[in-house]
Amino acid sequence: MKLLAFSTLALSAAFLTGCATKTAAPQQAQAPARDYLIGPGDNLQIVVWRNPEVSNTVPVRPDGKITTPLVEDLQAAGKTSTELARDIEKALAKFIQQPVVTVIVTGFVGNFGEQIRVIGQAARPQSLPFRSNMSLMDVLIAVGGINEYASGNRATIIRTIDGKQHVVPVRLDDLIKGGDISANTYMYPGDVLVIPESFF
Repeated sequence: MKLLAFSTLALSAAFLTGCATKTAAPQQAQAPARDYLIGPGDNLQIVVWRNPEVSNTVPVRPDGKITTPLVEDLQAAGKTSTELARDIEKALAKFIQQPVVTVIVTGFVGNFGEQIRVIGQAARPQSLPFRSNMSLMDVLIAVGGINEYASGNRATIIRTIDGKQHVVPVRLDDLIKGGDISANTYMYPGDVLVIPESFF
């Protein structure tokens, strides 16, 4: 009988813990770590070892491609700098024996699908490049906070996880005006922060 009571208590505790985790996870979970993906508008410094004549600094075009000496229309967007360096080496191997390439991202815009978008009653609504460990506070600083017409505590983050959209409520007024750090949360790549207008 005691064993049955203990098992029932343990199962109840596990169930309650699981429920608490599901409620808190979307707001408090840290954004997944990932390598930076090159995006249109990024500037790339391409260094070919011992071949300065084909080393160059180029922008990533709106179509996601780059053109460098001896390499035309190579897809760059959506790749890491290491992946792109290997692709350039393959292309240059037709002209240079065993080329060694390093790609350095010098101007960050980011892959379009991973940008953070801020819409509605922000001081400066815009798209921002996602950065590792980026928080809601970082986003608000970048957009200059919210304007006088905003209803900050009714704001939401629209987040896509595994192809499904989730709506995460956030408390911007508490964070900005009240200094409540518990209202801060991590951002995910591709998040959309929606700041509605207040009702008068």
